[in-house]
Amino acid sequence: MASNRPTIDVEKREEFGSRTSRRLRKSGRVPGVVYGGSDGGCINFSADARELRRVLVGAGALIDLKVAGETKPVIVKDTQQHPVRGELLHIDFLEVRLDEKIQTTVPLHAEGGEEAPGVKEGGVLELPTHVLNIEALPTEIPEAITVDVSGLGMTETMHLSALTPPSGVTFLDDPEETIIATIVIPTEEPEEPELEEETEVVGEGEEGAEGEGEADGEGEGGDAAEAESSDES
Repeated sequence: MASNRPTIDVEKREEFGSRTSRRLRKSGRVPGVVYGGSDGGCINFSADARELRRVLVGAGALIDLKVAGETKPVIVKDTQQHPVRGELLHIDFLEVRLDEKIQTTVPLHAEGGEEAPGVKEGGVLELPTHVLNIEALPTEIPEAITVDVSGLGMTETMHLSALTPPSGVTFLDDPEETIIATIVIPTEEPEEPELEEETEVVGEGEEGAEGEGEADGEGEGGDAAEAESSDES
């Protein structure tokens, strides 16, 4: 039911360009676009930044967007964030039909890593997959998929084939090739004997320099002695 979905009111905008976008952001609004309309076009809008953050944090995959007197069921298509401050700069929504399955991505979260036997034995938990490609009706797209990795032992690997998709959801990634989690033996850092070798070389160089100095001193003394002998004669 639509009443169970988060709703946000946005304003349709007719002005475009980077200057307009900067002005909107300074006034506390975020520019955005809705794609996928029945006519194949798109709608440009601006939304209150605080309301938008509230909806995105507390929402599932499906949101009701009110624009120009219409309510459109949408999902987030793409977002742009400031690289340093992390604030939302731009957002794209995709309008969907509630009776048609769509393909999208959902975040993958792991839990129970600290309890895994392999981690307790000193292993390192690696999570190479962060999102999963799925197909589902818009009303059945989960906010995220959570997997329990507390049973993994040392050097064990969990593939997508070990997961059961939520009701109404189909995984699109290769079940045998997609690695969800693995526990690896930590690599030991090699010792650095080069430091000792360098120290020895430096010591040898100093001794050589002293020897050269002595040899030079002897040579200078010999030359002085020869000079005195020739003066006396």
